[in-house]
Amino acid sequence: MSDTNIQVLLARRPQGWVQEEDFSIVETAIPSSGAGEVLVKNQYLSLDPYMRGRMSEAKSYAASVALGQVMVGGTVGQVVESNNPAFPTGATVVGNLGWQLYAVSNGQGLRIVDPTIVPPSAYLGVVGMPGVTAYVGLFDIGQPKPGETVVVSAAAGAVGSVVGQLAKRHGARAVGIAGGAEKCAYVVERLGFDACVDYKAENFREALAAAVPNGIDVYFENVGGDVLDAVLEHLNVFARIPFCGMISQYNEADPRGFRGMRRLLSQRVKLQGFIVGDHLDRWPTALAELAKAVASGEIAYDETVAEGIRNAPSAFIGMLKGKNLGKQLVKLS
Repeated sequence: MSDTNIQVLLARRPQGWVQEEDFSIVETAIPSSGAGEVLVKNQYLSLDPYMRGRMSEAKSYAASVALGQVMVGGTVGQVVESNNPAFPTGATVVGNLGWQLYAVSNGQGLRIVDPTIVPPSAYLGVVGMPGVTAYVGLFDIGQPKPGETVVVSAAAGAVGSVVGQLAKRHGARAVGIAGGAEKCAYVVERLGFDACVDYKAENFREALAAAVPNGIDVYFENVGGDVLDAVLEHLNVFARIPFCGMISQYNEADPRGFRGMRRLLSQRVKLQGFIVGDHLDRWPTALAELAKAVASGEIAYDETVAEGIRNAPSAFIGMLKGKNLGKQLVKLS
């Protein structure tokens, strides 16, 4: 085991788009575990859009990362030193141990996972927080019925890719929205969506209309902005919108307001924002079903993996710009 830990810290608050200079990378000694604690060697780091909000001082559902502190983030790794019988040495664990190679934990928030069912990295994506986000948002809020049309923005991403596949398994028609012809082909050919519309194309609005001839019953929102405006025109009466995120607005210094209130009223639309951490009671069921579907090949998934913790900042920026297919990860060891 190396005697050096590498950490990525928040160096400054981003102004607009995140820059690599907003982070600092430091080398420190590997910490020692105390009574009741474990030392974890992280293998993979999850990069997710919510982290952009944690870099800001703006009031939100979770506290901001303090300047000079390790960036928050989900990890999967191996217990290399244990003073806690619940987490024996050698166990593979998922937790929120941040952007660093090694971390000490008292066990709170750690979960032992089985790397023989799915690969360890999958517990940060399709069989982890993004997968549960897709499951809870779609079934608890979207409540699709067989034959209905479900539209998903950011359909090639970690959450959207799962939403569409779950909708298809439930008997709904799945239409994705993604950026670029390559991503749209991936969404249809690899993930099995019925159609995908390129929001970067000049004829986006016309293509969207053609893809949803019977309107939209469920819209799983990850993007916001112009994409949301276009979708609102096609919502059916009593449509449901699980509002998961608005990645198009996260880096805007002056995010624009919502323009669709009249349409929501006229169509009697249910729009509900949600945070997956508020639905802890649903995690066991969701994780069990997702793991089974992934292991059997019923749900496909892909990962975009950056190598080495020093590349985490650039990979994070790339993810915010939509350069990833599926889950964005950093391989640490």
